[in-house]
Amino acid sequence: MEILNIFLNVLLPILILISVGAFLHRQFQFDLSTLAKINIYYLIPGLIFTRLYETDLAWNMFADVLIFFLALSAVLYFVSKMISKIFRFHRGMQLAFSHSTMFFNSGNYGVPVNDLAFKQDPFAMAIQVLILTFQNLLVYSYGIITLQAGSQGFFKSLIPYFKMPITYAMVLGIGLNVFDVPLPDFIYTPGSYVADALIGIALLTLGAQVVQLNFSKNMWNVFLSISVRLMVAPLAAYIIIFFLDVNTTTAQAMFIASAAPSSVNSAIIAQEYENEPSFASQAVLFSTIFSVLTVTLVIYLSGLLF
Repeated sequence: MEILNIFLNVLLPILILISVGAFLHRQFQFDLSTLAKINIYYLIPGLIFTRLYETDLAWNMFADVLIFFLALSAVLYFVSKMISKIFRFHRGMQLAFSHSTMFFNSGNYGVPVNDLAFKQDPFAMAIQVLILTFQNLLVYSYGIITLQAGSQGFFKSLIPYFKMPITYAMVLGIGLNVFDVPLPDFIYTPGSYVADALIGIALLTLGAQVVQLNFSKNMWNVFLSISVRLMVAPLAAYIIIFFLDVNTTTAQAMFIASAAPSSVNSAIIAQEYENEPSFASQAVLFSTIFSVLTVTLVIYLSGLLF
């Protein structure tokens, strides 16, 4: 019954909004590029800035989340590399496979799950926002560099990273928080509106993105990716958390965040740089579908394990 309650109160509301996004996209054919830009350049920076500014931050929390994220990313990288060598993937598939396991949907999916699972707990949301920030920085640094470095060179491939407003939102939000700088209402209020708008628009965007993904070959590779993303990642996260001295809420937020499905951004950059876009799209689609079961279980286990 508890697992059913978690599904009904946390995952089902998210699925409803994703379905609405899918339906509306079928009806009106949204410009997905514009929706993605609204999320990346407007909503997510607004959420990051506002939540980091208004949360009671501590440097040890920031360090714990960073260590957790780097350790989890390293484990997933080596697991994906090992699988790639066992199954002799070519270089393009190796990159796409590692991206599909390392890059998880901490924004469009992770933020709403955290918001519902922790009943709008600002501390838990701060953990999720930090993970979201680190995740986006990884996607638009390592993700872009690995796809571009061979053709454009290392330094030129760094340019997209410095164009991302996410880094500046994090630095500004933390800086104003640490130095206790009061924000006038005419700045703080718009930021709050933007942050509050993210969940609805993010889930609509996710629904529109997922519904236009296509089925094709490489299904075995897709299911390998799903297994790593939805099962190996939470297991690795639990082991990492075991060695960290963190409180219960932090541990639960980290554990639940690790179980998110593959990031739509991995499919977007795969499409943009023509690197196994079909595989990347299917990894996002099927991991999102199966995450309904696995994330429900992870939320339930978080209450038992921590």
